[in-house]
Amino acid sequence: MAKLGNFLLRGAQGQLGKQIVFKKYGNTTIVTKYPDMSKIKPSAAQKAKRSLFAKAVQYAQAINNNPIKKAAYKKKVKKGQSVYHYALKEFLKKQ
Repeated sequence: MAKLGNFLLRGAQGQLGKQIVFKKYGNTTIVTKYPDMSKIKPSAAQKAKRSLFAKAVQYAQAINNNPIKKAAYKKKVKKGQSVYHYALKEFLKKQ
């Protein structure tokens, strides 16, 4: 793990290929190697939650890609919110 002092990469977030990851903690940017998750086995509860979230994403995408439904949802959404995130939240609350 290394701290970045380089002004070009300061504030960088995300991954570069599948080799390094840039993480931001407060004002500090950290560089780490990409995690090896090949030996990690998710529990039954994790698999269930991931499946539920995948269904929520499908639901939100379907609403966001349908102009009629999207227009109906825009009336419900508060200023600063997106239709996609509102639909995602709505689906997860129903479950």
